[in-house]
Amino acid sequence: MKKLSLLLLLVSLSLVISACSNGEAATKVKVGISGSDTTIWDYVAEKAKEEGIEVEIVRFSDYVQPNLALAEGEIDVNAFQTVSYFDAFIEEHDLDLTPIATTVIAPMGLYSEKHDSVEDIPEGGTIALAKEATNMGRGLLLLEEAGLIKLEEGFDGNGSVDKIVENPKNLKFEQLVAGQTPRVLPDVDASLINNGIAVDAGFSPLDDSIYHEDETATPYINIIAVQEKDKDDETLNKLAEIYQSDDVADFIIEERDGNSIPTFVPLSEIGH
Repeated sequence: MKKLSLLLLLVSLSLVISACSNGEAATKVKVGISGSDTTIWDYVAEKAKEEGIEVEIVRFSDYVQPNLALAEGEIDVNAFQTVSYFDAFIEEHDLDLTPIATTVIAPMGLYSEKHDSVEDIPEGGTIALAKEATNMGRGLLLLEEAGLIKLEEGFDGNGSVDKIVENPKNLKFEQLVAGQTPRVLPDVDASLINNGIAVDAGFSPLDDSIYHEDETATPYINIIAVQEKDKDDETLNKLAEIYQSDDVADFIIEERDGNSIPTFVPLSEIGH
């Protein structure tokens, strides 16, 4: 009986050891984001768990630390920024980072309490826009796309109204801090409002704007970034693939109600 018991114990131990050696431990990935809303990445993390990837979400309170933390290896991935911001930041700080995937665009919109369409904006009308160079540049590009103005050839995205070379409606421009752009709506013909500020003010770009960006606004598509040395890492690319799955896109559309548009385009389309 003792021999049988010993044999059964050895068999059990053998099975346990075999199971441990054959089972794959989850690979942990630290993902840096800006802000407190982790809804989308919580959903991605649940899907990643099924693929043996454990996602730890690391929150930052600004747009500077996530890139610095990535460069220092404190996180493995970050996902919070447009390609335009990313390109300018890594050049300024000389960081060896690269995108591995695109995610969403949070569209800037042109809003009006007086007019139902861009065509209704009258001769001599007033447009409010953010005075910060990058926000203004983005707004001017949107006005050009809407057919209201034309910008100088080779416009680099850094805004100032003197970059406008054609203004057929003789529009006037009221420049103010980005956070004030919703508040002046009663006083202007239209206002260019950043996505986050619009959402905080209770607006939806798709439902409430008279014109808004779409996936063709490639400099403002958001990205997943990694260290250059990790750009071919199998786990990190698998995580990017999970983010770009159809059901994640459906979740973003439902959860964000048009405030973020899934924009899964090749890196070549954003200049990488």
